[in-house]
Amino acid sequence: MSTAADKNQAVKAGDAHPAITLGYLQTVRQAWCMTARDWRAGELTMLLLALVLAVAALLSVGFLADRMKQGLARDARQMIAADFVVRADHPVDAMFADRAKSLGLETAGTTIFPSMISSMAAQPSSRLAAIKGVTPGYPLRGALRLAPTADAPGVPVNGIPAPGTVWVDAALLDALKTPVGGSMKVGTKTFRVAGVITREMDRGFSFVNFSPCLMMRADEIATTGLLGYSSRVTYRLLVAGTDAQVEQFAQFARDKTYGGKLRGVALESLQDSQPQVCQTIDRASHFLVLVSLLTALLAAVAIAMAAHRFARRHLDGCVQMRCLGVSQRTLRALFLNEFLVIGVIGVIGSVAGVVLGFGGHLILLNWLGSLVDVELPQASLWPALQGIAMGLVLLLGFALPPLLPLTRVPPVHVIRREIGDTQRVAYAAYGVGVALFAALLVIATGELKLGGIVAGGFAAGLLLFGVIARAALWAAARFVRRERSGAGVGWRYAMASLESRSGSSALQITALGIGLMCLLLIGMTRNDLIKGCATRRRRKRRISF
Repeated sequence: MSTAADKNQAVKAGDAHPAITLGYLQTVRQAWCMTARDWRAGELTMLLLALVLAVAALLSVGFLADRMKQGLARDARQMIAADFVVRADHPVDAMFADRAKSLGLETAGTTIFPSMISSMAAQPSSRLAAIKGVTPGYPLRGALRLAPTADAPGVPVNGIPAPGTVWVDAALLDALKTPVGGSMKVGTKTFRVAGVITREMDRGFSFVNFSPCLMMRADEIATTGLLGYSSRVTYRLLVAGTDAQVEQFAQFARDKTYGGKLRGVALESLQDSQPQVCQTIDRASHFLVLVSLLTALLAAVAIAMAAHRFARRHLDGCVQMRCLGVSQRTLRALFLNEFLVIGVIGVIGSVAGVVLGFGGHLILLNWLGSLVDVELPQASLWPALQGIAMGLVLLLGFALPPLLPLTRVPPVHVIRREIGDTQRVAYAAYGVGVALFAALLVIATGELKLGGIVAGGFAAGLLLFGVIARAALWAAARFVRRERSGAGVGWRYAMASLESRSGSSALQITALGIGLMCLLLIGMTRNDLIKGCATRRRRKRRISF
C-alpha cells in the first residue's frame, strides 16, 4: 500500500491515474471541438481582433510608405532627368553610348556652357546665360514645362525646340526686354523665342546654372560659332531604363572611368548629383519605416495580452485534465492542433487586415490633403506579403508562448497554484518570438542597424516599464495598507486585487507605457521632419534663377 508521501509524489509527477492518450484522429477532432467551443465562447475573438487590427494598422502605414517611397524615387530621378549620367569636359566617348544601346537603354545628351546673349532691339542689351543644347529624347525622366508667355502657367511638353527656335527662362526675357516670338542673337546666329521655361528637370547648383537658361537644339550649337579652343563646356550623356539595365551600364562605366583612369570624365547618379534630395528621401523613408515599426511593436503587445488572457482562462481546465489522467503528450497534441487551426484563422485575419490596411492608407492620404499634392504610384504587393508575414510572426512569437505553459502545468496546481518550471518555457518562447520579430524588422527596414536599434529599444522598454510597473504596484499596495494612509475599504480591496494579479497588471501597465512612448516618439519625429521641410522650403524661396 502506498504512503501519503508516495501519493503526493505521484500527483506532482502527473501519474495519479494511468495516462490517457488519444489517437491522431481523436486528437484532431477534439482540437476542432475545443476551437469551436472557444470561438463560440468568445475566447478567440480578442486574439483575432488584435491580429486583424495589428495587420491593418501596420499596412495602413506600410501601403502609404510604399507609395511615397516609389513616388520619391520616381521624382528624385527626374532631378537628373535620367537614371545615370556620364559627364565630361569633352565630347563623351562613343563607347558609352554604344554600350547603353546594346543594353537596351534610352539615351540623350546635353551640352552646357555659359555665353552672352544679345537682344535684337533698337538698343541691344546683353545678358550672361547658361546655354543648354539638347538632343531628341531629352529629358529621359520627367517632363519640361513650357508657357506661351512669361505670366502663363506652364504645361508639360514633349520634344525639343524646333530648328531655329529657343526656349528661355522668364528672367532672360525680362533682362533683354524681349517678348515671346521675338529674336535673340546667340553667337553669330539669330533665333526666335518660342516659349518660356517654367520647369527644368536637371538644373544643378553649379555656378553656370545660376544664370538664366537658354535651351536650343544640340545640332545647332556649331552654327553659333561659340565653341572653340578652351571653351568651358560640359557634355552629359543621359541613360535610362530598368534598374538591372542601369546597374549593368553603371558597372561598365565605373570600370572604364575609374579602372581605365579616363581624364575629365565623371559619373553621376542621384546620390552624387543631388545629395540634398537624397537626404530628404532618407529622412522621409526613415520616418515612415519608424512609424511602421512602432505600429508593429504595439501590435506585438496587443497579441501578447490577448494570448495571455486566453491562457489564463484555460489554465484550470488543463489542470483538471491532467488530474483526470491526460498525459502531457496528449495535451500538447490537443493545443498544437488547436493552435494550427488558430493559425489558419490568423491567416484569414491577416488577409482581412490587408484589406482594411489598404482602405486605411487611402484615408491617411485623404487626411494629408495638400501635403501630398502629387499623384503617387500604385502600391506594390510587397507590403501585403510583409503584413501577412508579420501577422504570422506575431501569432507565432507572441501568441504561442503564453499557451506553452498550458501543456506543462503540473496537477498540483489545483491545490498549491504552482506552475513549476513552465514559466521558464514561456520566457524561452518569448525570446524566440522577439528574435523572429527582430529579424523581420531588419528585413522590413533593409538596415541591420535600424532594425537592431528598434528591437533593442523594444526589449529595453519592456524590461524598464515592467520593473517600474511592479515597483509601483508594490509601493501602492504597501501605502494603502498603512493605517495613516487614509485610504478607504474600496481602495484597499482594489489594490489587493491588483497585487494578487501583479503579473497581468504589470503587463497592462507596460503595454500602456510602450504605447504612449511610441505615440510621443512619432509626434516628436513628425514635428522635426515638418520643421526641416519648412526650413528647406524657405531656403528654396530665396533662390531665384
